Amino acid sequence: MAIAIREKIIEHAQPLLEPAEQIQAVIPAQTKNGWLGALGIFWLIFTNNYRPIIVTDRRIAIAESGRWKMAAPTSIHKSLDRNTKIGPGVGIWWKCTSLGEPLYIHKRFHKDVDKADSLRPTA
Repeated sequence: MAIAIREKIIEHAQPLLEPAEQIQAVIPAQTKNGWLGALGIFWLIFTNNYRPIIVTDRRIAIAESGRWKMAAPTSIHKSLDRNTKIGPGVGIWWKCTSLGEPLYIHKRFHKDVDKADSLRPTA
């Protein structure tokens, strides 16, 4: 049975979290624009890194998944304050710059960005 990408990210991210830290949303992201695949899949594969965004009750963690697996985070690349606003996402491959580095998020994951921002603490 196929497992959705969000569930795979959650499963692989659990060991990277602090004790009792709860995942609220996950957002698959990458370092290169997906449209660049039209120029040649070879070029995109060897220059792109997958960086799933893991939104918890305590922080926004940008994970490192490497070049080959989007849904298998192996380490935390960067952590940001939970009050950081991520979106809103616009377009098919939205360039998110609010997290300190350009990350590209596909349109099918914009609802996850909206969910993460709506759960943002108001303190």
